[in-house]
Amino acid sequence: MWNIDRTYLEEFESTFERLYDKQAMLNKNRPLPNIALRKIKEALSIEWTYNSNSIEGNTLTLRETQMVLQEGITIKGISLREHFEAKNHEKAIDYLYSIVNDDYTLRSIDILSLHGYVLRSIEDDFAGRIRNGGVRISGANFIPPNANKVSDYLDELVDFVNENPLGLNDIELAAVFHHKFVWIHPFFDGNGRTVRLAMNLLLMRKGFPPAIILKNDRKKYYEALNQANNGNYQKLILLMAQAVERTLNIYLNALPDNEEEYDTIANIVSEPGSYYGQEYVSLLARQGKIDAYKEGRNWLTTKKAIEDYIGNRQRKRLL
Repeated sequence: MWNIDRTYLEEFESTFERLYDKQAMLNKNRPLPNIALRKIKEALSIEWTYNSNSIEGNTLTLRETQMVLQEGITIKGISLREHFEAKNHEKAIDYLYSIVNDDYTLRSIDILSLHGYVLRSIEDDFAGRIRNGGVRISGANFIPPNANKVSDYLDELVDFVNENPLGLNDIELAAVFHHKFVWIHPFFDGNGRTVRLAMNLLLMRKGFPPAIILKNDRKKYYEALNQANNGNYQKLILLMAQAVERTLNIYLNALPDNEEEYDTIANIVSEPGSYYGQEYVSLLARQGKIDAYKEGRNWLTTKKAIEDYIGNRQRKRLL
């Protein structure tokens, strides 16, 4: 169950180094001003809820999700279940923040509690309870294990995460946990939303902000999980790293002395004197080779990030 091909390490070395540098910078500047921290957490909670639910088919828009959560408005034409999904997810996030700390150790009971919040008032008979029957996943290239093995597999996964016998870094560990959890599929429903919450317990205990898988990356996300079923974690770890970098940048941009100016790639390459093309820079962003993050369908980066990458490439050619 724990055979993991790590041939991606050399390719991701600079990406991991960049993420840990940003994490160190964020930790150095903690605590952030209370008002800035509160506003970021509120905005991320809405984004997190919207994207995670949308991946599972919830039809609330980002704005409608905000209205449901912050204004208590009922949206016409949207099912009661979808309203509960939004409110439940917000409560699950609140629970997550209440238990995570620097010394946090993952526990099965916390995973069950997160799932209980996710399905509360939707499927109360199954909320917070491990499945006792078989399931099939539409579009997946595997069949989840027999229900009789689920409890033991989940305990093994929790032990694996806490002991980390392979010495995985925090981004790798969150990605492997995410995939193995989906493979075990411990619940009849709500597995995706639960694992996207639980994986952040692993990241946030290490000082990272929550990683949010975007709705626009849904197809890429499912393809990455299917590849992980065959032992190839490269795409899933890249997606995880990009999600972590996006929220790291959101926090770092709130720092008073932050000098980074992110802009869309289209705007940067159109500046006078630019000698790199949009297609090339977009490819670098998608591959995680430069400091970049996604907002909607647009990639944002900095001129310095592009120039640093090109400069490093040129220096390597001269060696």
